[in-house]
Amino acid sequence: MIKDVTLGQYFPGKSIIHQLDPRVKVLLTLVNIVFIFIAGNFSSLGLMTVFTLVAMLLSGVPFTRYIRSIRGVLFIVLFTSILNLFYGGGTVLVQWGFIQITTGGIRNAIFIAVRIVVLILMSSILTYTTSPTQLTDALERLMKPLKIFRIKVHEIAMMMTIALRFVPTLLEETDKIMSAQKARGADLESGGIISRVKALIPVLIPLFVSSFRRAYDLAMAMECRCYNGGKGRTKMKIYHRKRCCNFFDYGSSLCRRCTAQFICSRKLFDIKDISIYEEFAFENFI
Repeated sequence: MIKDVTLGQYFPGKSIIHQLDPRVKVLLTLVNIVFIFIAGNFSSLGLMTVFTLVAMLLSGVPFTRYIRSIRGVLFIVLFTSILNLFYGGGTVLVQWGFIQITTGGIRNAIFIAVRIVVLILMSSILTYTTSPTQLTDALERLMKPLKIFRIKVHEIAMMMTIALRFVPTLLEETDKIMSAQKARGADLESGGIISRVKALIPVLIPLFVSSFRRAYDLAMAMECRCYNGGKGRTKMKIYHRKRCCNFFDYGSSLCRRCTAQFICSRKLFDIKDISIYEEFAFENFI
């Protein structure tokens, strides 16, 4: 069960999706997730499902990987679908006391199940085709305008990527600890819910200790390599936007200059020292 969770794993390849700019992939994933949430009927949800399937084909990742990503959260999908099975109008198909299953409930259950599965598949496409380094650069670049409000964008992007990167490692460590406890005679699968939770205590304590040890080793390694945040930090690979047409270039340049002038205006922020905003605007928008 634990090995089926594939969140945070990267599958190297040379497909079209792999070669896309990571910023484009992050934005497309977010837009797709928003559209999936606002989809109110099967036709719109089916359109997003087709888009996701096409992206899966173009990614070049084996379908078995995507099936494993769904198997890891299959219990959540089934549990959510069963809960929505009892809500909705329409013709009553099964009735047992105050519990009844209607055609509307079945439609809601199928709709919710498909929605969750498509969300998982779309997120898996992003993590399978984008390395942690590329994901960090993409998040940092997309959140760069937040530096105006003195938000530490680089640190936030780094923390998010490290957390995503260590999900497979922690799952593997959990599987090893559970196997070791079973070899010592621990029963982790029988009994009720309370007994199973109590049986997980010998698993959680070594897992927390191992997680803190890994975090400390990572912090020491970054400190030994003179890591001091995003300021003055160079990048091995810099992503550039490809120029499509002169009209787009002129429009983009005009928007950047107008944004810089707007930021540098003292009417925007009621503060005395505007130098930090002027420096940011002319470095990033002009």
